[in-house]
Amino acid sequence: MTHSASAFLPLDQHGDRAELFERHRARLFGIAYRMLGSVDDAHDLTQETYLRWHQADVAEIREPEAWLVAVMTRLSIDRLRRAVVERERYVGEWLPQPLLVDSAAATDRQAELASDLSMAFLVLLERLAPEERAAFLLREVFDAEYGEIARVLEKSEPACRQMVHRARTRVREDRARFPVSLDVKERLVERFLAALEAGDQASLLAVVAPDATWTSDGGGVVSATRRVVRGADRIARLVLGLRRKYGDVLRHELAWINGEPAIRSYARGQFHATTSFAVDGERIVGFYRVMNPDKLKHVARG
Repeated sequence: MTHSASAFLPLDQHGDRAELFERHRARLFGIAYRMLGSVDDAHDLTQETYLRWHQADVAEIREPEAWLVAVMTRLSIDRLRRAVVERERYVGEWLPQPLLVDSAAATDRQAELASDLSMAFLVLLERLAPEERAAFLLREVFDAEYGEIARVLEKSEPACRQMVHRARTRVREDRARFPVSLDVKERLVERFLAALEAGDQASLLAVVAPDATWTSDGGGVVSATRRVVRGADRIARLVLGLRRKYGDVLRHELAWINGEPAIRSYARGQFHATTSFAVDGERIVGFYRVMNPDKLKHVARG
């Protein structure tokens, strides 16, 4: 993470505290959201960081950005440790809470949040322990130096390097080998949606990879598949079966969710679900459908 020269000035030379905090709000929210996969928790921790910022002794803070990042990261680690226990009791599969971010139209302020934000990436991060996840994100997404990561986590630089290396290996095992452009992803999502609306099984099988997975999160609140569905044939039967059963009351539309093209679905005019995708450039390899109404309030409109 790079710092401007002004970052090293005494706090009273930075001007208004609130103004300086707003300058870093997007980065702080981005850290918390990627750590926790929860929009609500990210907002809560951003507010908690803001309160601690206003209560801090200004004479003790020479690098405001580094101080804020450290506070947010530690709060996120503590919250994630509690969340891990809570998610063990979650009914069915747990998916991150969707977030409306259109990376194609992102302002400079939003651009940092829009990168490396895909649902597939957040799901991969779930395999990392809290401190490991923090070290990986600070280094790989926010470009922090190992010295800064060591200060934030209160560990040695070699230990942080090892954590990042270990996390990088675990995440890259299932990450796409080659990056896929948003245009390509959008075309694949459009092909899937057209095939679904036409009830065309052959076209669905042409766009879904043979070993694709379907993960659905209903949280025990609404009906959803409790386990991951594997294989193009089973996924095609699932979505076509839902179309036959509910086609007269279901409506789908393209939307930008987590910085990528996705689908928002409505049942009888009421917002019902989001579906995000992982692709390999030629076919869809992963579906992530969030149906838990508690997770959908931030994407119901927009």
